[in-house]
Amino acid sequence: MTATERRERQRAERHQLIITAARELAEAEGWDAVTTRKLADKVEYSQPVLYGHFANMEAIRDAVAIEGIAEMAEQLREARLAVPESEAVRAICTAYLAFAAAHPAAYQAMFSLPTQVKWAHAETPAPLRAAFGEIVSAFGTYNEQNAALAELIWGSLHGMAVLLRSGRIPQDVQEQRLDLLVALFANAPA
Repeated sequence: MTATERRERQRAERHQLIITAARELAEAEGWDAVTTRKLADKVEYSQPVLYGHFANMEAIRDAVAIEGIAEMAEQLREARLAVPESEAVRAICTAYLAFAAAHPAAYQAMFSLPTQVKWAHAETPAPLRAAFGEIVSAFGTYNEQNAALAELIWGSLHGMAVLLRSGRIPQDVQEQRLDLLVALFANAPA
């Protein structure tokens, strides 16, 4: 390994360390607690090192969002492939809500906080396209109708995730709510 390759590898490792530390802090204490000072202390690098990797805290939060979306895409894919095609919609719904519940700060960065990440755009990062593609795949091959169904069910799932997290809808009837949502989308015209 050349010195240049070693420096590049170390830089990539520091970059990932910053993302991981920000995510851990946010999950433990909330995004308001994630400051450059706390983050620098946690990763044991100076604040200028952080700024050598990211322009600002928003860029760090965006990196956490993209990483979270990549993880969610993989979980959606695993859930969809683990069941018969007829159960794919229910599987991705369940996986989506489970991810949102298990990773509330990452989910917040992904879908609730301000972001510079481009959605539904030529510059949309690959993990975002993959996650949306998994939702579309639950309805079948990609076409305009299945993409619209994916957008609608994603919006419904996001609403459920946020309302559940805030305690505005009860957790104890979640399975019945999910049954109704899946039934509504399973009966959508083809």
